[in-house]
Amino acid sequence: MIDKSNQQSFQRLRLNLRQLEVFVATARGGSTRAAADRIARSQSAASTSLADLEAALGVELFDRIGRRLLLNESGRALLPKAQALIDQAADVQALFTDEYAAPLRVAASFTIGEYLLPSLVAQWTQLHPKSQIQLRIGNTSEVVAAVAGLDVDVGFIEGAQTHSDLVTRPWLADEMVIVAAPTHPLAGRLATAGQLADATWVLREHGSGTRQIADEWLLKHLGQVRVGFELGSTEAIKRVVAASDGLGCLSRHAVTQSVADGHLVELQTRLPKATRKLAIVLHREKRLGHATRDFLAHCSGVKQ
Repeated sequence: MIDKSNQQSFQRLRLNLRQLEVFVATARGGSTRAAADRIARSQSAASTSLADLEAALGVELFDRIGRRLLLNESGRALLPKAQALIDQAADVQALFTDEYAAPLRVAASFTIGEYLLPSLVAQWTQLHPKSQIQLRIGNTSEVVAAVAGLDVDVGFIEGAQTHSDLVTRPWLADEMVIVAAPTHPLAGRLATAGQLADATWVLREHGSGTRQIADEWLLKHLGQVRVGFELGSTEAIKRVVAASDGLGCLSRHAVTQSVADGHLVELQTRLPKATRKLAIVLHREKRLGHATRDFLAHCSGVKQ
């Protein structure tokens, strides 16, 4: 249903951008002939547009001195606002002169947003320099909420989602690993289930996809998990683990560099591997734009 007050506002709007364009060009050039040359229109069309604008506003915008048109008080008041409107209209039009210029809004859970997407986004922007990607990072439940609320165009998650308005697509494979400080008593040894059950753990917060899979895997095989710290950042977990006797359970994607640098070690255990599929999450009713579809194809086609 159309709001009648808004409808009346639209009906009262009697000026248009083309008239403002002629006005600004005339103000810069000093005549409708100069304005016509600036905006590639005929002088008669420019004169008509300027006359229509003055009639719509009910004031004259120029003092006519011979063949010269000089801005009067009303014209000087209008000029900055008219220029701003034209600039904004040009920005809007520019969004669609390049099919990748419109901002692409992406949400990602921490592991994906911090360790997987940055290189993919960098490669994408190298291929499409005008592209703008707005990346929001949160835990899986926050990403799901953003996609469901249409606050973002696409989400990348590492946990299961059950929201009725969303659909998921399998994306990349991931594996959970147990890490410790290089000085930890279990480093370099084959850790038993009993030793792991007695250890202190540093885990992600509830609502995190990493925490969900860690709980399922560890509780199934250890029977108990003694949680010493719950942290909302993978980087914080790695720092605490590296400086303490706590164990971490994180994505292999998140710890590969830290293990290679010697800040952490991966513990060897007899536990079966814990693998999962990272996923792309989309709103069921949202029509994907061309840039979104191509970005998803780019993310799916680049090997990690």
